[in-house]
Amino acid sequence: MKKRPTPANRDSFPEVTLTEFRGILYMHLGTDWIQGAMRLGKPNIIVLDYVQHMMMWMLFRNTPRHIVQLGLGSAALTKFCYHNFPNTKVTAVELNPNVIDICRSTFHLPPDDNRLTVLEDDAALYIESMKRRKAIDVLQIDLYDEDAVAPVFDTPEFYQSCADALSPDGMMTVNIFGEASDRQKSIKAMQDCFESVIWTIVEEGQNMIVLCSNSLEAVLFDDLQKRSEQIKRTYGLRAERWVAGLAAWMQGKDD
Repeated sequence: MKKRPTPANRDSFPEVTLTEFRGILYMHLGTDWIQGAMRLGKPNIIVLDYVQHMMMWMLFRNTPRHIVQLGLGSAALTKFCYHNFPNTKVTAVELNPNVIDICRSTFHLPPDDNRLTVLEDDAALYIESMKRRKAIDVLQIDLYDEDAVAPVFDTPEFYQSCADALSPDGMMTVNIFGEASDRQKSIKAMQDCFESVIWTIVEEGQNMIVLCSNSLEAVLFDDLQKRSEQIKRTYGLRAERWVAGLAAWMQGKDD
């Protein structure tokens, strides 16, 4: 892990606050907005529906070599990928050291090892550093500040850097959320950088999850349905909702 900021600098980051309701621990950054969640009795499952949708790439890819998460949140995606893909390297990038600390102390984030790396770093700078390697197989982006009004990075330049950092058959999922978000602008920016851009709406229309790739082959919905059933049996994810969301997108209902 990179060197932590000095105590004075650490104080400049939003403080992490916690609430609990019906056995679920919620993470906040000093506001009411939920930045992550964990079921206390089952800390390694993914609780929030939109976070499960971030795993939608599983319908198309089986064994990624390197999964990168930009924005740690409560570490739900990072933990799930680490525990369920034993041959995969998992990297999480988080700027706020307070988030990293609470994930380690309270949200059951494992210590770094030969497969898991948690970096205290700026997500945009990290992606820039990975462009030449082109070695990220799955990139999951959920970057929001304490006010959660719009994605922290949502420009064509940022998405082009993400595309450049992916392996030839790599995939990216992005959570688009917030009152100030312009979904159509975000989609256009991604379409300028990727050959295939598809999306689905979750959490009562509040979150849009976008799936991007430069090598997405056509797949029959019957095959996607069979794959979703296998994912649900094996990993406990509600993957049938992913397929239903993609079907709605195909019919032009999700916009």
